[in-house]
Amino acid sequence: MIGMKVCSFTGHRKIAPGHEEHLPVLLKNALRYAYDEGCRYFICGGALGFDTAVAKELIAMRMLNTDIRIILALPCKNQSENWSGRAKSMYEYILSVADEVVYTSDEYTDGCMKKRNKYLAERCDIMISYVGRAGSGSSQTARMAESLGKRVYNLYPRLSAMAEGKKTE
Repeated sequence: MIGMKVCSFTGHRKIAPGHEEHLPVLLKNALRYAYDEGCRYFICGGALGFDTAVAKELIAMRMLNTDIRIILALPCKNQSENWSGRAKSMYEYILSVADEVVYTSDEYTDGCMKKRNKYLAERCDIMISYVGRAGSGSSQTARMAESLGKRVYNLYPRLSAMAEGKKTE
């Protein structure tokens, strides 16, 4: 990754009501911004919700920008064992098209999510987040990236405004 900028992501597993409609467009714009800023490596956490939405948009974007590299930073090898069939199928697809998969722990432990989140925060130049709850793991990850001097852009407030029909710039 030397010389190339890195964008990572953190966000909630559940997308808030009203956000689903606007998330793809806002995410495309955020990804385009990161790409225009020089990011070619994109690190996703591989979880349900926001991470899955990001991965789907990145896969589509990579079809037009073949220099994009999708890296999955996963907390453990069995993270999807209790997921529904549909979610597990999408996860398997994302795994199969990723350029690289990094497991921060071999198996689930109490600290494996924090270890993955630290990986996301330390390796990025830009972090795109979807954070609406202060005490969440995603919130902690975004704060960690900020404390390391990384640029963090939170899509949640803008999506909330869009869902309420407010004008955003």
